[in-house]
Amino acid sequence: MAITIADVASRAGVSKTTVSRVLNGKGEIQEATVLRVREAISELGYVPSAGAVGLARGSTQVIGMLVPEMSWAWTGTVVQAVLDTLEREGFGMRLLTGNRGEESLRRVGVQVAAKSFDGLLVIEPEGTLGYIAELHASGLPVVLIDDRGHRPGFPYVETTNREGGEQAARHLLEIGRRRPLIVTGPEGYGCTQERLAGFVDAFAEAGIAVDGRGIFSGGFLFEGGRAAVRRALADGVAFDAVFAHNDASAAGVVVGLREAGLEIPRDVAVVGFDDVELASYTYPALTTIRQPMREMGESAVRMLLEHVRGSPQAAASCSLATSLVVRGSTVQPTPS
Repeated sequence: MAITIADVASRAGVSKTTVSRVLNGKGEIQEATVLRVREAISELGYVPSAGAVGLARGSTQVIGMLVPEMSWAWTGTVVQAVLDTLEREGFGMRLLTGNRGEESLRRVGVQVAAKSFDGLLVIEPEGTLGYIAELHASGLPVVLIDDRGHRPGFPYVETTNREGGEQAARHLLEIGRRRPLIVTGPEGYGCTQERLAGFVDAFAEAGIAVDGRGIFSGGFLFEGGRAAVRRALADGVAFDAVFAHNDASAAGVVVGLREAGLEIPRDVAVVGFDDVELASYTYPALTTIRQPMREMGESAVRMLLEHVRGSPQAAASCSLATSLVVRGSTVQPTPS
């Protein structure tokens, strides 16, 4: 059974009115009473609804955000941008993670049913797109950040992943690299497929067919990039460049090459994707395809708030351009 405000009042030994005043932050209430009410809420797992907190505007002024996990640097940057933008708009954020699978989704469902937030931003936990689409169909404003090529039937913010793959390929071609190794992201992600297709097509336009033996899955992981280098060398795959589908796997590539006694970029040039902070700290620093991560978070918030407010100008989607950032992993600095 759902926990009610009456249950909280009974546990705390106060009236329902007192619980409501604590939730609203209204009136003069002794600190000891506030503490008892909050402890009761925590012990019972009570989730106050928009009605329970008594917000006169009929809005919680809170936006929910569902993410797979916080270990990816990319995710942290986007979340911080979302939080900063919401604060400027006078909104709070309720962060939800999908790292417990079905249990996490049930918790999201409880929050939605309780009207704990006005809308939901999503960095899709794997396999949850159908569930998120159901929430949107039920009337909850939803915006997906990084659609991974899925093009869902609700608002989303994406980056130009295919063009990013093309930019990486053209840069390598311009510096004379003709035998690329590719370390992909998870195979089921649309962004992986688009980055790979853009890269391969750009080489094809230059009259060079990318060797399928030189395509390895790195899973967006440091160890995935490191292992890909080891497998390629063990299999006798010849390569003079590596395009890794994110900076974490590119950093693993850099370590794997150095362990094999190869010099970067003299022997092998390396290009990553994302331009997270790590990209500046590898040795040499990573050339990478920059995703405008902060802009993605900011754009998603603005789009979602337009839908929450029922604006007729609310956009259905937004595509932000990637860009090439050249560093020492592809071009050796000119001696001064």
